[in-house]
Amino acid sequence: MYARAMVIIIIISYLVVTHALEQAVIAPKTQYIIHNPGASHIGIPTSSALRQFRHDDGSCGGFVAFGDSYSAGIGTGVEGEENDCRQGLHAYPQLIAADCGPTAFQFLSCTGAGTTDVMVGEDASSSSASLPADFALLSIGGNDLGFFEVMNACVFRFYNFYSGTCETALAHSRAMLASDEFENRLRIVIMEILDKIRWEKKPWFTITMTGYARFFNELTDGCDNMSFGVWWDGPRLTKALRSEMNALVLTVNTKLRKTIDAINSDFTKDKVIFIDYDDAFDGHRFCEVNVTEPDYERTDTWFFLVGGPDNARNGTESQRLSEAKTLPPSSPLVDPLLCVGPARQSGDWGMLALCYMAMTKYLNPTLRSAQGAQGDIQAMNSMWYVPTYYGKTFHPKSLGHEMIRNRIYETWHRVDE
Repeated sequence: MYARAMVIIIIISYLVVTHALEQAVIAPKTQYIIHNPGASHIGIPTSSALRQFRHDDGSCGGFVAFGDSYSAGIGTGVEGEENDCRQGLHAYPQLIAADCGPTAFQFLSCTGAGTTDVMVGEDASSSSASLPADFALLSIGGNDLGFFEVMNACVFRFYNFYSGTCETALAHSRAMLASDEFENRLRIVIMEILDKIRWEKKPWFTITMTGYARFFNELTDGCDNMSFGVWWDGPRLTKALRSEMNALVLTVNTKLRKTIDAINSDFTKDKVIFIDYDDAFDGHRFCEVNVTEPDYERTDTWFFLVGGPDNARNGTESQRLSEAKTLPPSSPLVDPLLCVGPARQSGDWGMLALCYMAMTKYLNPTLRSAQGAQGDIQAMNSMWYVPTYYGKTFHPKSLGHEMIRNRIYETWHRVDE
């Protein structure tokens, strides 16, 4: 009975994704950008890493980047008004496009995306289309596997007493990882991309899929009594909690690699390349030696905290997020009586955080924030109506995206040898 149900689910998912791929129009989340050449910050020359995609004129033929907020680069190099997908200027796909030389680049990555949201425009990569694609970048999985639920219940407690228990959130993510559902959905998405790209006519075409990095140094003692909670007396960053959350990330990477290996086994040459950059974040996680958390100003931490600054190396400060896209106070996304449905539908961590905080304050008007602010929640934080302020938490900063870009180049170089 279970096997029959799984077959039905796979067939329905396949039909839904196929229909979406055939009907999709290049939506507002898509933008075409022509980049100028950039320079790589690693030992492997950019030209060497990208040579497998070079055309006779020295440029890349074009590529597509799609997936979740890790690929969108939420919070990195924000200047002016954000778009709806919160695509950052220093996201690793943007950095690769700059290194690639003058090229057509389709940026489909969108904050909040899950496997069912990933799609490419109709015939976007056919030989007659305006955007040829020689390779694709993909980051997906966190939203499908309940990363936000874990962050909410175990770390930030945006919904305070109503956030559920950390144990339940972790168990839910583990259960999804242990089942075949996520693996089946991921396989369908990857195969649809390959079919749509007409891989048999482009034997060089590959999908480069990135994993995730552990958030914490789980061995230090200094964090045991520290908290990232947004409300007074939030959960502590104990070694046990840090260890469990790190283990979850490693399990996700293992699941991604397993799925990719299974897909590649059906081809004579690998069509999907997995990028494991976790070890590159050693020394740049939360709770490192001699760091007192929360340290909002530590640029050597490669993950964002709530409202923390970016660490772009170009020496110029990004404009404050107060100048970025904000929600009006009348928005249903911050109305405690209306926000749940739209926030959950968006899948956007920032939208969910804002909604849960609005609901919490509505139910508990006297509740104090972790900063000790009193009264209306707007007094707690002048950035209350900027979803990126909260949504970027536990996402890589600019230097983190540089390292992801570098690890992609290193892997490409090995594959091409």
